[in-house]
Amino acid sequence: MNYLQSIVLGLVQGLGEFLPISSSGHLIVVPWLFGWEEHSLSFDVMLHAGTLFAVVVYFWREWLVLLKEGFLSIRDRELAGPPERRLFWYIVIASVPGAVIGKLLEEKAEGAFRAPLIVASALAAFAVIFYLIDRFSGRKRNLRSLGLIDSVAIGISQAVAIIPGVSRSGATIACGLGMGLDRESSAKFSFLLSAPIIFGATVLKLGDISKMAAADGGLSLLLGFLTSAVTGFLAIRYLLSYVKKHTFNIFIVYRILFSLTIFSVFFMRK
Repeated sequence: MNYLQSIVLGLVQGLGEFLPISSSGHLIVVPWLFGWEEHSLSFDVMLHAGTLFAVVVYFWREWLVLLKEGFLSIRDRELAGPPERRLFWYIVIASVPGAVIGKLLEEKAEGAFRAPLIVASALAAFAVIFYLIDRFSGRKRNLRSLGLIDSVAIGISQAVAIIPGVSRSGATIACGLGMGLDRESSAKFSFLLSAPIIFGATVLKLGDISKMAAADGGLSLLLGFLTSAVTGFLAIRYLLSYVKKHTFNIFIVYRILFSLTIFSVFFMRK
């Protein structure tokens, strides 16, 4: 992998992780479109680590409060208190389904699911689902009203994103909307929820990342990481501001157009 490819894929990951367009789908399709050699899942994880850095930095004040309240809830054996105390445990609970299903389907994620037509189909199908949920959901609740059932449902929806093209942020935002959360609250919980799952995947792949860094000096990994982190930070800021006044229609249209592009290129190459 050359350095330009690392930067391009970092841009793709930074935008796709937080905008509801599927980073995993784009990381499969973009190299396929340009005829690049397929990169490893370890490089994917390093790009995701960049977006983990972005979400930790962007929400650093919230994370300090969440971690403090989580510690205090364990020490006191009490959930009563600031809403951040319950929110910490809702993030933990919502992380479990994605971690379990991700581990069970790890081989498929690295193999059978990484096909352009699967990505294109998932992009289009979820675009329709996302539009219907965004169009007809109540959107009257904020993040302080989040409950146990909400967190379990959103956690299960996150697990569905093991299929490239669905979008982890898209699935969790859509589920949040379906549970009655407003757009900004759905997006914020989705972003906070990304941290544990990405952190876990990064830890599990540290050995492979180290081997890859030793093989090429680590510069391509570093470029991908930095590009992903900066772009991810900007994507978070943009989306949280955008959804205060707009629907998700622009992303739904993009998903459909990109899906049609993949199908067109695939059949033209046959």
